[in-house]
Amino acid sequence: MNGVRGRHVVVVGAGPAGLAAARAAADAGARVTLLDAADGLGGQYWRHLPQARPAAREQVLHHRWDTYRELSAAVREHPAVTVRASAQVWSLDRLDDGVRLHVLVGEPDDAGRAPLALAPDALVLATGAHDRTLPFPGWQLPGVYSAGAAQALAKGERVAVGRRVVVAGAGPFLLPVASSLLRTGAAVLGVHEASRAGALARWLDRPWELAAVPGKAAELAGYVAELARHRVPWRAGEAVVAAHGDGQVEAVTIARLDARWAPVPGTERVVAADAVAVSHGFTPRLELAVAAGCALTPGRFVVVDRAQATSVPGVWAAGEVTGIGGADAALAEGAVAGAAAAGADPAPSAVRARDRARGFTARIEAAHGVRGGWVRWLRDDTVVCRCEETTYGRLREVADLTASRETRSVKLTSRAGLGPCQARMCGRTVEELLGAMDPGGPGVDRRPVVVPVRLGDLAALPDAPELPPTPATTGDPT
Repeated sequence: MNGVRGRHVVVVGAGPAGLAAARAAADAGARVTLLDAADGLGGQYWRHLPQARPAAREQVLHHRWDTYRELSAAVREHPAVTVRASAQVWSLDRLDDGVRLHVLVGEPDDAGRAPLALAPDALVLATGAHDRTLPFPGWQLPGVYSAGAAQALAKGERVAVGRRVVVAGAGPFLLPVASSLLRTGAAVLGVHEASRAGALARWLDRPWELAAVPGKAAELAGYVAELARHRVPWRAGEAVVAAHGDGQVEAVTIARLDARWAPVPGTERVVAADAVAVSHGFTPRLELAVAAGCALTPGRFVVVDRAQATSVPGVWAAGEVTGIGGADAALAEGAVAGAAAAGADPAPSAVRARDRARGFTARIEAAHGVRGGWVRWLRDDTVVCRCEETTYGRLREVADLTASRETRSVKLTSRAGLGPCQARMCGRTVEELLGAMDPGGPGVDRRPVVVPVRLGDLAALPDAPELPPTPATTGDPT
């Protein structure tokens, strides 16, 4: 398992995949720089209170908390690892012999963040994913949250998004979100899964694969028991198709869906609520992968080989940028990618764990993947792009008037996707509504400037040094 001594590996992202990759690369003999935009380690999965005000029983709020503690300690204490928290990679350049990362270190809102330019021997992208929320009438009202945001507030700040909350969307992620809300004291009125029983039965295909990941069954059983204890109903084949209120969510309309996720007429019912947490799966954070030139699958995930190598020499990828498979898949992929990036053979146990976890990834998509009938719950006045307040009717009008369904053309004319979030929330939806999903095209993930950057920070970039060869752990690595 010996790697190339002195090889510099940069890992972007300190969630499960990134932590596993950093440790594997360092153990294989590489010099490792671990970057994360947050002020601590753990990513979205292990989001927790800051070190200055820790929870008394943090393990209660997290699965595999012991794994996190072991990984974070191993990375923090390894002499070959430099941890840079609050380090935002804002751009990536392709070089003749690799890539160069432009990084700003410091609090996101601070002026004069410290610039860094890194040209590593190998790069591991473990940038994760964020919620995808399908639009519906009223989703722009205060009180409508992505499920990830609701969980982040619950885990990271112990804040409930409302007193009476409806959880809706698709995928197993809805269950831990409901659990986190219950633990903050919120009343969860129901969990509504868009996929019907027929689609969910795909979980029962090839049961021997499920037996290979027994921890997932135990985790599911724990969530089911918690919902039952709090008398929270879980219903399949239902969705929130509208939110109502005067300046704030006051109620939602829930409807039955057919197999294609189209609302079944006559099944609508109104439920009083002051908050909604919605997630219809996840969208990978592809900005850096696209900038590097990595090939993508038709579903817009990074293509990797058996060693997690991308189509770009010197670039590996792990975790949810390669497919939505949960923490087990991310940990295994990270271990494989980190070792390979260091020039070593991945541990056979990590390869086996990765292969088992990939079956779980396929099940999530088969059972919970978005079906096209959801468009039937839109109205012409439904906001599609919340930043620019572009409606579904306006999007259709522009496409008809310009006789174009090319994403860039429609964006420039309708302004959908041109707001502050730069299409992170609406981009995939706009592509789908236009029928313009093209993994070979520019898509909505091509952003030369990955995040907003101050002009003063840009002016300081020519003097940006590369990290010194001697590692020194910095930032808050908890």
